[in-house]
Amino acid sequence: MHQLLESLSQRFGSNQLQTIERNNDTYCLITLPGSKELRILMTTGLSDFKMKVHEKHVGEEWKELYVLIPSYWDLENESDVNMNWVFDWLTKLKNYVITNGTWLGHGHTLPTGKDMLPLSPNMRQNHFILTNPIELAEELAPIQLGDKSIGFLALIPIFADEMDYKQGKGTAKLLAKFALKNITEKLDHYRSTVLKSRWNFFAK
Repeated sequence: MHQLLESLSQRFGSNQLQTIERNNDTYCLITLPGSKELRILMTTGLSDFKMKVHEKHVGEEWKELYVLIPSYWDLENESDVNMNWVFDWLTKLKNYVITNGTWLGHGHTLPTGKDMLPLSPNMRQNHFILTNPIELAEELAPIQLGDKSIGFLALIPIFADEMDYKQGKGTAKLLAKFALKNITEKLDHYRSTVLKSRWNFFAK
């Protein structure tokens, strides 16, 4: 973990990087220079674990998860349920991978729980998709540490109809819909589904 943080510090600048303790876990927070205070909130320690990937994904065994935080989010208010679900879910997914000896990769999806409740009062999405960096493709290119190539996966909230569309049409087609609407991994309380009405009956 320390080597990764050192590499991220070299990439972004030591004054742009800090660690946050929350949920008995440590997160890395990177403020992107010249980006109107966009911030990357990232897991630490997941890349210490070698994921058991499918044979088609050899070389993708080491990952960290992240969310891209907009400037209007206040991460310091620990009681704000509209903001702090990001900490819970980053840790939940990290621990799930390590505890179950499994893996996460580009295009994997999951619900917010058995009841598929919205993430927060402001964020009505009730599923996630994990993707390779989109807006941060250059900034979060993989980091080589010895024989490990550490990559990064964005955690993106999606609506129920978008989840169904992805299941039926595939990851590439859903991300193409995102691209048409300029939707990236940056979290947005105000976005609506990218799909037209014929898919909306799946949304709750």
